Amino acid sequence: MPALCRDCLTTFETGSRCPKCRSPRVLAHPELFDLSIAHMDCDAFYASVEKRDDPSLAHKPVIIGGGKRGVVSTACYVARIRGVRSAMPMFQALKLCPDAVVIKPRGSHYAAVSKQIRALMDELTPSIEPLSLDEAFLDMTGTARLHGAPPAVMLAKLVKRMEDEIGLTGSIGLSHNKFLAKVASDLDKPRGFSVIGRAETAQFLAGKPVRMIWGVGDAAQASLERAGIRTFTDLLRWDKDALVERFGGMGERLWHLARGEDHRRISAHAPVKSISNETTFFEDTSDMDLLDGHLWRLSEKVADRAKAKGRSGRVVTLKLKRADFKLITKRVSLPDTTQSADRIYRTAAALFETVKNRGPFRLIGVGISEITGAEGADTAGDLLDPQAEKRRAAEKATDAIRAKFGDNAITKGRAIR
Repeated sequence: MPALCRDCLTTFETGSRCPKCRSPRVLAHPELFDLSIAHMDCDAFYASVEKRDDPSLAHKPVIIGGGKRGVVSTACYVARIRGVRSAMPMFQALKLCPDAVVIKPRGSHYAAVSKQIRALMDELTPSIEPLSLDEAFLDMTGTARLHGAPPAVMLAKLVKRMEDEIGLTGSIGLSHNKFLAKVASDLDKPRGFSVIGRAETAQFLAGKPVRMIWGVGDAAQASLERAGIRTFTDLLRWDKDALVERFGGMGERLWHLARGEDHRRISAHAPVKSISNETTFFEDTSDMDLLDGHLWRLSEKVADRAKAKGRSGRVVTLKLKRADFKLITKRVSLPDTTQSADRIYRTAAALFETVKNRGPFRLIGVGISEITGAEGADTAGDLLDPQAEKRRAAEKATDAIRAKFGDNAITKGRAIR
């Protein structure tokens, strides 16, 4: 059986230790050198960046998030062991982990680090489909001749270089399609490398929960459970037409995924159609002050991502999900495009004012769409709001200060609600 040492990258036949460096970090699989679709996911990315930048945090629980009334953006593995999870209210997280170090997210800094990782991936293949700042699909088909080594070896080299040169770790999932590659990357985090081969696909999926499917959240899971579907084995009992009749377009996708089939290609040049961010509350809330604080933080994250990508959007969208799972979506088109946190926030807040139902809500989200370049963004002005230009100028000055001194150099008061 082909094997690979993840420390020195030596390839050999099966063994519990590397014959060259004696490392126990050995990966062995019958199809190890035949698979080429991969998913790379950084380990607790935001928290890991903060720990890298401040070594005194190395062994401490770190939570990235807002003030005491905010929510957890992400948490390091030390905090996760204590039960801290993404989207958990900060007060809840601090009850579970009172000694945690809480750090406000530094969006522009994380984006800059992400570009360093992307540069390493670009050396492996042009077929890269980023999903976020810290994860991406890679199609390594046909690259063995170029690199003189199979994809598995080059992927192990990628995460080794990330650790040695950038100071961050990542986990690799390797398989024969995107769905299984993403599933595999979650199997052995952190610093994991997992393989799901063609021959073992059916056996691997048997009995696994359908929640494993990317995109199946609480609402979709509840809908599937009402139909008696909790595992992939349950899905296999359904005829394709019956699934489509019950779940629409999602039904056909479920039928294929139940069999480990995913025919989507890795698209390196897929246009950015929207930039959005949302958060699901640990407990449903009607607290307008809390919701407004979330609205600002989400708007700021969307603006940071737009600025990092050199993009702007003409349409601002507000998304709310009520306690009964009913989705409320409001959107408005602007006279020009925007990448301003202040403008996105004020537009979303105005949309929120038009919502007759005042909660409780379990989710809130903000986004921009009709994406174009940043040229000409936020230039139309607003005769009804003479202070708008001053606020935009202040935001540009704030961005410049943060770029020089870090994202924590300036914080808006509403950001700590």
